Amino acid sequence: MKPCDQNIMRAIQLSQEMLQLADQGDADREDIGCGILYGVLRDSAYKIWRLAEEEKKRHQAKGWWPSFCHQPAPSMEGQNPATTQPKSKEKEEKP
Repeated sequence: MKPCDQNIMRAIQLSQEMLQLADQGDADREDIGCGILYGVLRDSAYKIWRLAEEEKKRHQAKGWWPSFCHQPAPSMEGQNPATTQPKSKEKEEKP
């Protein structure tokens, strides 16, 4: 696999980790400030994921992408970063 393709794969993996952290952080948060932080993290993860998937498709079209890497990542399987909507969780600030 070319280094440029490895970097795209890593960006996809990082976006998945960011989404997991945003979900966990949002579930554990105790105030609105944390909610803002995890919302920004989630939004950024979706943007990175979408851009990386688009670049991956361009590499596939050029024949640069190895055939063994055509499978979507397990945690994102069946999801489309261009159409997937961020989770909306509203929590009240705890005293």
